[in-house]
Amino acid sequence: MDHTSLPVRQSGEKKQVQSRGNMRIIFSGLFVFACFVLAFSYVLFPKQVYFSGIPKKVFLSDNGLQFSFRGVEEKTVGEFLQAQGLMLTEKESSFPPLEAPLSPNMSIFVKRTHEVTVKIDGEEKKEWVEEGSVDDAISALHLDLDEDDIVSPLRDTVTFRRQTIVVTRVSVTEEVAEKAVAFEKRANEDDKLSWRKTVVTQKGEKGADRLVYKVSSHDGKEVKRTLLRTERIKEPVAEVVTQGTEVKFGKSHTGAASWYAWTGTMAAANPWLPKGSFVKVTNTENNKSVIVVINDRGPFVPGRIIDLDKVAFQKIASVGAGVINVKMEEITN
Repeated sequence: MDHTSLPVRQSGEKKQVQSRGNMRIIFSGLFVFACFVLAFSYVLFPKQVYFSGIPKKVFLSDNGLQFSFRGVEEKTVGEFLQAQGLMLTEKESSFPPLEAPLSPNMSIFVKRTHEVTVKIDGEEKKEWVEEGSVDDAISALHLDLDEDDIVSPLRDTVTFRRQTIVVTRVSVTEEVAEKAVAFEKRANEDDKLSWRKTVVTQKGEKGADRLVYKVSSHDGKEVKRTLLRTERIKEPVAEVVTQGTEVKFGKSHTGAASWYAWTGTMAAANPWLPKGSFVKVTNTENNKSVIVVINDRGPFVPGRIIDLDKVAFQKIASVGAGVINVKMEEITN
């Protein structure tokens, strides 16, 4: 064996090891540089897609509906949505935005909007709102509503495209009104006052009540009025009428009385007493009496001293009796 060649061989092997180490360092540096360039380029050029060659899995939430897609090869969010036939109006949006590049396991959220018409305070407002409840639409439009205001349809109803929402303003107020209270009429008698006189001894005065109402109005028009309470603010004063009862009698006559239908009043006919004079006629069988005025002549039948109007006759006897015995007293006052 030639031992002189051994050191030369070992020297060559050391050079090969060093060469391989240098290559590893060079390749490592190139990989790091490539990664840096890739990352730097992604920051500077976000519209470029660096996963275009890799089929991706994408999650989609379209107005609350959840979907997942596999093998997606589109480059941007907009291209992906277009490939799925999902078009956005100018009032709708997505997150991430349409120009954002797709990446594996990306979640895309689509916000849908539609136009609704709100009728409120005599005006019509057309607004674009996100899909949701009527209450959500009211909040999005910053409408100032009171708790009593009526919203149609109901606030928890889901809105839809071209829907009309009607807001009715409701106001509840208290109103006060006054109502006159009628006075009662009282009658008394005075035996020192002529029977033909009636005197108002106390003048009646109306009282007053205060009425408190709860008034409900819709858009300024009253729809309901409820009486809450009544307060007496002035008591009425009764009217007192005094009727005289003093009767003074003159001559007295007895005889028969008949009846006839003449004026339909408390009147009678007599052969001799002056017209306009008054007499008291008493049925001698039952002591019922009536005062009548003489306004006619008759009866011209022997024994009969007075012919009573039917109305007056009925007060002291039955008209079926025809003729009754009476006492007739002349009244002088």
